[in-house]
Amino acid sequence: MRDIDKWDPEDDSFWRQNGEKIANRNLWISISSLFCGFSVWMYWGVITVQMLNLGFYFSYEQLFSLIAIAGFSGATLRIPSSFFIQLCGGRYTIFFTTALLIIPAIGTGVALQDKNTSLWVFQLMALLSGIGGGNFTSSMSNISFFFPKKRQGLALGLNAGLSNFGVTAMQLIVPLVMSSAVFAGEPLQLINASGTLLGKLPEGSDTYIQNASYIWVLFLVPITFLCWFGMTDINSKDVSPYLASPLKAFSLISLMLLISLFWAAWGLWLILPAHANGADIDIPKEIVLTFVILATLFCLKSLPGTVNRSLSKQYTIFNNKHTWVMGIIYTMTFGSFIGFAAAFPFAIKVIFGYQHIMVDGVMTHTTVNTNGPSALMYAWMGAFIGALIRPLGGWLGDQFGGAFVTQACCIVMVLSTLGASHYMQLAFHSANPEEYFLEFFSLFLILFSATGIANGSTFKTIAVVFPKEQAGHVLSWTSAIAAYGAFYIPSVLGEQISATTPEAALISFTIFYTVCLFINWWFYLRKEGEFYNP
Repeated sequence: MRDIDKWDPEDDSFWRQNGEKIANRNLWISISSLFCGFSVWMYWGVITVQMLNLGFYFSYEQLFSLIAIAGFSGATLRIPSSFFIQLCGGRYTIFFTTALLIIPAIGTGVALQDKNTSLWVFQLMALLSGIGGGNFTSSMSNISFFFPKKRQGLALGLNAGLSNFGVTAMQLIVPLVMSSAVFAGEPLQLINASGTLLGKLPEGSDTYIQNASYIWVLFLVPITFLCWFGMTDINSKDVSPYLASPLKAFSLISLMLLISLFWAAWGLWLILPAHANGADIDIPKEIVLTFVILATLFCLKSLPGTVNRSLSKQYTIFNNKHTWVMGIIYTMTFGSFIGFAAAFPFAIKVIFGYQHIMVDGVMTHTTVNTNGPSALMYAWMGAFIGALIRPLGGWLGDQFGGAFVTQACCIVMVLSTLGASHYMQLAFHSANPEEYFLEFFSLFLILFSATGIANGSTFKTIAVVFPKEQAGHVLSWTSAIAAYGAFYIPSVLGEQISATTPEAALISFTIFYTVCLFINWWFYLRKEGEFYNP
């Protein structure tokens, strides 16, 4: 059954007879699609490590820019994706946006086969791979309509948490497929040792780096067909009242994505330095980010007809102060998870893969550390734990209250980030940085665990604070804002590593978490608060 006119999951009889089976089928297809979306969006964190190992002629900051561009694009594309379900229906939306990921998956593979490929080509592919990040909001909004409120915490936790395994799977699969001739194409030779889950690869080994993106085409093609033939559109007035034909739906999605990509590219040009193809204008990235969000929202709302009417209705969530409060809190949780997942492999490589020694009174960071850990052997564990534990956060939120669980996680995040900054500072000023890796890595695993649990518990708070007709839109909006963590964290880390003070980045994040600790308590844990949610 592809289209349904009546959907009432709060009716126990309807849920048992018809609803649960249909809802679960759509949930598992959605998870599969989003799994690939996260993989394509986040594979730049691994690809840039291998580009460094292969001797691509780009600086640390230029390589970090690829991670940041994908993050910025994915976050900006979550804004239009927030509104796709009501305008175009869940089935059409998930099918088309999943199919679009084939473009960057193939394009990136072609570009990676030549070490002389221009930086702007990789930047364009990173921009397009953001489609995978944007898909999250439409997926979460769609699934929120299928399940009754009492089961939304677990359902949304599964959709988000299991799909986040796309990051982990990518960090495991990509190093393995790069080490063998899975697809056509000539190999490149490592100039620095690399690694996989199975062990280190010595200098001089053949590497098929193009497989890092080609491999996802094998998943995307069948999942695209599964979306078309297995998913369901809910044509009720509170879900998809403006459902059009497939061609009109695909055209509208394309237009809204292009508008958002334009503003994302414009914002990135303002932020990036000249050697990374940017304008090199000294404007705070926070100001540019805010303008890009507002410009995207304004242009989308200016579209005529049903788009304007639909968005005008959905924009009413911005009149609620809790939309903005939850945006901040969710940025602390998901923004941290996705930002650190994106930057973690490259940060390990730069901080622990090189010796940091004084040469003629100047601290240098270019001598390869032969005793350093392989980033590709360890980085996957953080995203794995954060994704694995995310459904637990939804369940704990159902049992003990979303705000209480979020508060506990926030305290853990403050302490673990502060501790990791200490060991990062010691490592980045040591000739033997590997001596501090165990402490640094352990604290980051704790941090990833806290972000994962808090991700799930935040969904429960949203379900409590907002009525059902608004909860899906709020969830989409807050996840869009939070996704800028995939840009902000790699960007700030890249800047601070270039300034030789990477610990300063983590200290600034610790300050932000402390502010969030107070905000969560003030609005949702005080008994005098409007939505006391222990």
